[in-house]
Amino acid sequence: MATDRDGNADRVTILIDTNAFLMASQFKIDLLDELKWMLGSVRMVVPEIVIRELEGLARGKGKHAASARLGLLFAQKCEIIASSGQGTPDEQILMSAKDLRCGVVTNDRRLRDQVLDVGLPVVSLAGKQKLELIRR
Repeated sequence: MATDRDGNADRVTILIDTNAFLMASQFKIDLLDELKWMLGSVRMVVPEIVIRELEGLARGKGKHAASARLGLLFAQKCEIIASSGQGTPDEQILMSAKDLRCGVVTNDRRLRDQVLDVGLPVVSLAGKQKLELIRR
């Protein structure tokens, strides 16, 4: 994983995807604390495209919208960055991760495989209450 923008080699940068914020609510995981426990000193970044996706979902009704609203609260505690490139949200997330040379927190199988294919690590949900770090 990448060092932080100040060159601090001890600080890991991790990018958080939309569905990671949704799974935090759905599976009752304190995502940010779990990432800190797992990775130590961590810079958590969220691309603007993720914020826009969460805002759109939060305008709805039901459990999914409630999860998105909670996800927005978590996302506001992270560093929000400009999204890289154009294209689908997943393409922008992948481009941002490549630009930052950092791992991605996601439970989206397709995005996970794309991130792993470019040699970056992924943090994903293992079972229903534990995060795991995956590398190829």
